[in-house]
Amino acid sequence: MNAPNTPEQQAMLDRFVRQNKLFYGPDPAIMENHRIEARSALEERLLSAPVDAHKVNEVRGLITAALDESNTMIEQMGAAPGAKWGDMTTGIFTAAGDLSMIAPYGVGGFAAAVFYPIKFVNKYWTHEPSVGVHDGDGFIHNDARYGGIHNTDQSMMMPIFWNEKLVCWISATIHEGENGATEPGGMPAAAESKFDEGLKMSPFKVVEKFELKRDLVTFLQNSVRDPKLQLEDMKVRLHSCLRLRERVIKVLEEYGEEALIVTLRKNIEDVVEEVKRRIREMPDGTMRTMSFADSTLRESALLKLNMAITVQGDKLTVDMRGSSPELLNRSINACQASFKTMLYSGWMQNVWPDLPFTMAVFTPFDFIFDEKSIINGSFDTPQAMSLIPLFKTMTIASVPMAKFNYSLPVRYTAIVAPQYDQPATLIYGGLTQHAEFTGNFCADINGMGQGGRSHRDGEHSVSPPFAAHCDIGEIELMEEDLPLVRLGAFTLTKDRVGFGKQRSGMGYEQIHTFRGSAMWGYMTGCSGSLFPSSQPLFGGYSSPTYPLCKIKNTDVFEQLQKNPERVPFDIIKLMNEQPIEGAAYSTHPMAMTFELAAPGEIYMMCQGAGGGYGDVLQRDPASVMKDIEEDLISHDTAREIYKVVFDAASGVIDEVATAKARADERKARMKRGVPYDKFVKTWNTPEPPVNLPYMGCWGDDVSEVYGVMMGQRVKMSGAALQSQFMLNPKDVYIASLEAQVAAFKKAEAGAKAAGAKKKAAPAKKAKKK
Repeated sequence: MNAPNTPEQQAMLDRFVRQNKLFYGPDPAIMENHRIEARSALEERLLSAPVDAHKVNEVRGLITAALDESNTMIEQMGAAPGAKWGDMTTGIFTAAGDLSMIAPYGVGGFAAAVFYPIKFVNKYWTHEPSVGVHDGDGFIHNDARYGGIHNTDQSMMMPIFWNEKLVCWISATIHEGENGATEPGGMPAAAESKFDEGLKMSPFKVVEKFELKRDLVTFLQNSVRDPKLQLEDMKVRLHSCLRLRERVIKVLEEYGEEALIVTLRKNIEDVVEEVKRRIREMPDGTMRTMSFADSTLRESALLKLNMAITVQGDKLTVDMRGSSPELLNRSINACQASFKTMLYSGWMQNVWPDLPFTMAVFTPFDFIFDEKSIINGSFDTPQAMSLIPLFKTMTIASVPMAKFNYSLPVRYTAIVAPQYDQPATLIYGGLTQHAEFTGNFCADINGMGQGGRSHRDGEHSVSPPFAAHCDIGEIELMEEDLPLVRLGAFTLTKDRVGFGKQRSGMGYEQIHTFRGSAMWGYMTGCSGSLFPSSQPLFGGYSSPTYPLCKIKNTDVFEQLQKNPERVPFDIIKLMNEQPIEGAAYSTHPMAMTFELAAPGEIYMMCQGAGGGYGDVLQRDPASVMKDIEEDLISHDTAREIYKVVFDAASGVIDEVATAKARADERKARMKRGVPYDKFVKTWNTPEPPVNLPYMGCWGDDVSEVYGVMMGQRVKMSGAALQSQFMLNPKDVYIASLEAQVAAFKKAEAGAKAAGAKKKAAPAKKAKKK
């Protein structure tokens, strides 16, 4: 029998294994753990003693002010479009890496996502002789597989030491956009593997002694289309962190390290206890909802996002089983850490917006996933456009939580229907009018319509669903830097809204062209053209579906010089009236891989609406008429949807006729209706229609999941999902053209044979005579 290793032998063996590890990939122990760490020995000692609540409040206020200041620095100095529009934030973390506080505005999810890479650095680089973590160091990161939302977001993370001891971490994150991906702008819809995604920065040291390491900066600049952007914003993030560090050091000098440690830890522990209390308030039970993405960004498909939320005592479980399987060669997968980060962002905006913005909110939550699902994707799947499933799962949580919270005696915010949940914007790339290469996205993503609320209508074009404080930016500033030209102002999308007792907020039209560049193009990364994106609540209407429209083979600037009055800046008029003669008009799903355009060609899409709240027949007729006055809806909508009778000329409501029209509609509903059991028998089918490219469970049975493998339907166990591989759309198109050619040839050969036979027939008759 072999003798056990001596302590020296075991230490040598452990050191050998540690120093010869093949690859430091994402650690499941970190990436699958959303909960705060246990108290350190120091935290336990400090928090076991009486805590001075006034001192905690003072320190918290100083830290909040410091976070606000550092975030404002990014907004004022950042080069990325996202920095100008609020797509950034700063945060402070405990020494263990738990997010404690963020800036009062910006994208809180960016800080929540840094929760994971800081823990990676703590675990793997602290004692690694070739790396280490020291005062003056800074680490960079963007790969969502190590923590994050998608690879366009770059974070700077710095440790803060006091008396040679790590006391906390700080971070600054910006949506940079351009990152060297296969398509410009950083969100490549055409990515078929993670190697098409551009920069994939696992957490690594890029700052030493408070200075950027210029060799690594040069490497990163050499990897992207816009080296100026990469350098400038690395400096901006560093100096934002340095300013934040300076303020934290002042707190340490004035109050001491114990006060800071107690404040950061107590902030998250108090949140955990409050969340448990709120969960206990809710009735035990399960609420279910689902939604569908209708595109892989390369082809149309129905991709199910399945959610069941269960409350039991002070535990809340989010069950995502039955969602679509992952796609090996499409970019819309997400890892579970990204999913939790975005769900948390939506939760803090729509469910408990009064709580401090810390990932501790989710500590009492349990999560259940299928392995290899679209929101629990494996390491090798492309995830550049993870926004497609993430935005949906982030917003649909409003539906089950509204049902849990509706009957509570205390509500922490208004009950709200889901917000519009698609990144409906143009991603651009090419050569600017200043002869510089660039690629990024327009800020229209930040102008999504809000869902209807229990007490009032949703706000128009209010914000993205992931951050309440982002802006849509100034078009004039964009046009100074880029060849883009926005035709028309931010015109609200008339009639394209979630109807209800309280209607949703509307999005606005985007009509883009460009000039001054010989090489410019666009892509989009959006679903919702076939299946409505935003769900309604309590009987309202969902948002409409929205197409992408193009007017090609023309130069609108020439048309505007000749006949400016003939070119209306309105999508419906442009597409229905087709006023530009000789142009090619077309509509498409709102998903498009990158394509070059010609100057003066027009690309059009809509920022969408949220879901409606409540029955349209309960909407105040006066509110309907106000919507007409503000040109938000048409007369037809008022009459056909809301059943309001009025005089078109004066706008005066006929209240008696309106009451009758609504009563008649209720009777018609009862006549159309059938008992639930009968409806289920006629509506439910054993499996999806054969011609439907459907992925996910069918109905509520999550044990069996459908997929599409190489163009063929497959069925698999939900507990053992198989990664799906999609055909190249070009190959599918070529095959269809080849089939048409073969059919034409066969028809032509048949026609020739028939003609020859007919020609030969008279000769035979003549011979008989």
